[in-house]
Amino acid sequence: MRIEGKEYRTIWYEDNVVKIIDQTKLPHKFVIKELKTVKDAINAIKVMEVRGAPLIGGTAAYGMALAVKENNDPEFIKKSSKELIQSRPTAINLKWAVDRMMKKLSGINSDQILDITLKEAKEICNEDEKFCENIGINGLKIIEEIYNKKKDTVNILTHCNAGWLATINWGTATSPIYHAHKKGIPVHVWVDETRPRNQGANLTSYELNEEEIPNTIIADNTGGILMQRGEVDMCIVGTDRTLSNGDVCNKIGTYLKALAAHDNNIPFYVALPSSTIDWDIKDSKNIPIEERNSEELSHVEGIDENNEIKKVLIYPSKSKAMNLAFDITPAKYVTGLITEKGISEASSESLKKLFNK
Repeated sequence: MRIEGKEYRTIWYEDNVVKIIDQTKLPHKFVIKELKTVKDAINAIKVMEVRGAPLIGGTAAYGMALAVKENNDPEFIKKSSKELIQSRPTAINLKWAVDRMMKKLSGINSDQILDITLKEAKEICNEDEKFCENIGINGLKIIEEIYNKKKDTVNILTHCNAGWLATINWGTATSPIYHAHKKGIPVHVWVDETRPRNQGANLTSYELNEEEIPNTIIADNTGGILMQRGEVDMCIVGTDRTLSNGDVCNKIGTYLKALAAHDNNIPFYVALPSSTIDWDIKDSKNIPIEERNSEELSHVEGIDENNEIKKVLIYPSKSKAMNLAFDITPAKYVTGLITEKGISEASSESLKKLFNK
């Protein structure tokens, strides 16, 4: 996708280093950062210089390549894999990518180990890009159906950032939107601000602006009244982990949007590549929910009059805060799961049939 008219992916290998777009600087500054060691990759995931389940997976894959480049001793590689998996617990793509890389490296002691590792990391990223493109093609059908009935702008509400900045390219929730826009279907996106890190306001709106797609930022609690007024035609969100029974773990606040959509008979879709499906955990209570630093709530970042990014306290200094990063949306509130293989009901039977499990 584009930034200032130039095509980018969110992560790539160039000049013997891994390069990323530092998302903690967006939307105010566009910074390309170099990752030179596995610890650089781990830190980038932890502090959310990269974020979004598919991109975290891609970064972990390249992190394994950086570990091999640094020290191809099997014990160091194994230790690095564990540290990568622990860097953020909720997004299943991270463990999926590390496990795939470790399986690829099993028994390899040749001089070609770095080349093999880099090739596999690139393949993981290329696969995700293709998956996200296919998610868009499949999701486009839903937008087309709404437009053919309405014959007017399709208003879509999304939460957090499940755009191309959260993946390698295209995005998950945004991919159908981008495909609709490219086809000439008029779309408008209601962008949830998405406290506390404001990924909607800072990232989703930013990338939609770059693609010249009409969008409006709203406070997280505004979606309900917009649905009541008939100003939302559909919701599309991403996911960090979806169970095989259709339960969806996504950015905190997703569950409340699903409830509002259900109450107002508005379709609520979740877009995801198959790498985000957890086939092992059967009960959503067993999903590890990340609790992040409360400072993300108590402080906000912005740009001052000197064009410098500053962080300021907005809470009473003595107040405590809880910062749970994700919530669970039960499958019964999900209209459908948009995947690279097609659209599935949010149920074990439908998902297993689609993926031949």
